[in-house]
Amino acid sequence: MALGGRGVPYNFASSFDPAGTTARKAVGQLMEKLQSMFPAVSVSSIQHTWSGVLGVPRDWCAAVNFDRTTGIASAGSYVGHGLTGTNLAARTLRDLILNQDSELTRLPWVGRHARRWEVEPIRWIGASALYAAYRFADRHEANSPRPKTALTATIADKISGR
Repeated sequence: MALGGRGVPYNFASSFDPAGTTARKAVGQLMEKLQSMFPAVSVSSIQHTWSGVLGVPRDWCAAVNFDRTTGIASAGSYVGHGLTGTNLAARTLRDLILNQDSELTRLPWVGRHARRWEVEPIRWIGASALYAAYRFADRHEANSPRPKTALTATIADKISGR
């Protein structure tokens, strides 16, 4: 079973641990969530963890691009949907490279270009504030009797460009 989630904070200037060490706090939070969803895994242990830089575009939307002039193709910014996103992106790129008109080449992520992120320290301040807002919304939603997106999350989505 593979599980991902937000738990590692944004580091100033997109810095990261080159060894790929996952923060113990993030691993603990994910294990707690996994156990609450699947109580039977409480007797299991985590065999492997990984982390790295999360490639999130400013509009939080994945993109697939192919420039016929240069022959350069790109796909990415899956925003946490990498396992399925890479498969679909590869099939989309195949059709773009082969110049085949298909349902895939007409998807909204084809030709998408997001605006650039703000400069530091504005980016770090904004990312930290949004992480805090989403944590607050997660707690509110978890304690709500009816499943409903918290207003805090809706506002954070608008600010982040989602």
